[in-house]
Amino acid sequence: MTELSTVRHPVRGVLATVAIAALTTGAAVGVPAQAQAAPLGAERAGWCATTWGSLPEASKTWTGSTVRKVRTGRHGCFDRLVIDLAGKRATGYHVSYVKAATQDGSGAPIRTRGGAVLQVAVNAPAYDAAGRPTYRMKNKQELAAVAGYDTLRQVAWGGSFEGRTTLAVGVRARLPFRTYVLAGPGSTTRLVIDVAHHW
Repeated sequence: MTELSTVRHPVRGVLATVAIAALTTGAAVGVPAQAQAAPLGAERAGWCATTWGSLPEASKTWTGSTVRKVRTGRHGCFDRLVIDLAGKRATGYHVSYVKAATQDGSGAPIRTRGGAVLQVAVNAPAYDAAGRPTYRMKNKQELAAVAGYDTLRQVAWGGSFEGRTTLAVGVRARLPFRTYVLAGPGSTTRLVIDVAHHW
């Protein structure tokens, strides 16, 4: 028994060392590389290669959700726009690059900063059944502060009309993006648009 124990002990030590090294370098067994969070300096390290494109993305679902909040965030390889919706069911959307975003109802162009503009239409109103606003903004031209962002240049209000809400997103250039819906927290849903820093 003693000899067996002394033989096993070094092996355990080697396995522990390998496991610690894998965790330290960011490797995770069974987790694909694209699922790992990009570290700081990710662009320089080559983490930011993406398979996203720049063609329109859409879902035709309609639900009783309403727009509650618009916010943005910065990440290692992309800038993020989030539209918070009341309700647990995923709602539909249409996100595409356009020559000029337009106001709901009137069709008037919305001026935005940047070399390209994404028009984001979510199948959810920003008002309740009684017509009261569910999303209150301080400045229609600046829904979220994006100064210093790599990709986003402006998030502007396009209106809410006939159950649909529109935003105009000024982008540095026509860069790849992805759109998806996340459930939660609680009884909310989030429409997320990530715009890559580079091709």
